[in-house]
Amino acid sequence: MTFTFHPIGTIRSPHRQRIDAPHQATVEAGVAGQATLELDAGLPEAALRDLEGFAYVWVIFAFHKSEGWAPTVKPPRGPRVKRGVFATRSPHRPNAIGLSAVELRGVEGRTLLLGDVDLLDGTPVLDIKPYVPYADAFPEARAGWIDAVDEATGLRSVPGLRRPREPREG
Repeated sequence: MTFTFHPIGTIRSPHRQRIDAPHQATVEAGVAGQATLELDAGLPEAALRDLEGFAYVWVIFAFHKSEGWAPTVKPPRGPRVKRGVFATRSPHRPNAIGLSAVELRGVEGRTLLLGDVDLLDGTPVLDIKPYVPYADAFPEARAGWIDAVDEATGLRSVPGLRRPREPREG
């Protein structure tokens, strides 16, 4: 079975290269810059109607700069060991599709004004869905190997807790 998707919009962000973007915008403090999502000209502006009242949206996008995939990857967090790609948020996936919860700061015509993002400038957006707290938040959920890393480091993966950015290996 094959699926064909067409972008519904494009992210405009201060992050030009993968090294510039944070790993998780909602968790890392000091993340540079807000962004916008520009709706594709071929779609009616009415598709954005009623989004204004939501605090967050899910942005489903294509990792357009990802080159190939691997069944195991080394996440930037915790010990530098390989993990199964489906137990990570790596962009190196069989289908280069990503999901990011992003603060919605406003809607101006065909443009969504967004808070900090972990998306690169020019990222093609495949869909937008409203973040609905009663359906999308599971504060007591387990997080597998990430819980073990948190316990070992004394950090916690809690929404709203922003961590300082860790230096990246170049």
